[in-house]
Amino acid sequence: MESNKRTISIFLTVLFMLFIFAGLPATSLSAEKIAGKQEVKQQNNPYAKAEIAIKIIPSINNTFGYDIFINGQPVLHQPHIPALPGNKGFTTKERAQKVAEFVVKKIRKNIMPPTVTIDDLKTMGVLK
Repeated sequence: MESNKRTISIFLTVLFMLFIFAGLPATSLSAEKIAGKQEVKQQNNPYAKAEIAIKIIPSINNTFGYDIFINGQPVLHQPHIPALPGNKGFTTKERAQKVAEFVVKKIRKNIMPPTVTIDDLKTMGVLK
């Protein structure tokens, strides 16, 4: 009898630890989650067919930035070079356009927020 209580106690302790280490509440544990076969639902990309427009804008000291509009609504105002400290804009409209197009590609892929890194800027050749 004492052996059965001990076995049940060990079983419950192990089960409790499984819930804690798995980070799952007891009510949401299922056979699929235990086996690692959790189903991933595909979400629709709201930007795949959206109307996305770029407007190159003037910035301080004769530099340029860009605005991005989705379905006519302003969603991004970037008057300076992203990823860099300060508020300096791009030296040419073409450089601002190139980065804005890169951001639009990210938006089209539903990569939100559409961040731009220093490495991205270097790869595009816009930091001259």
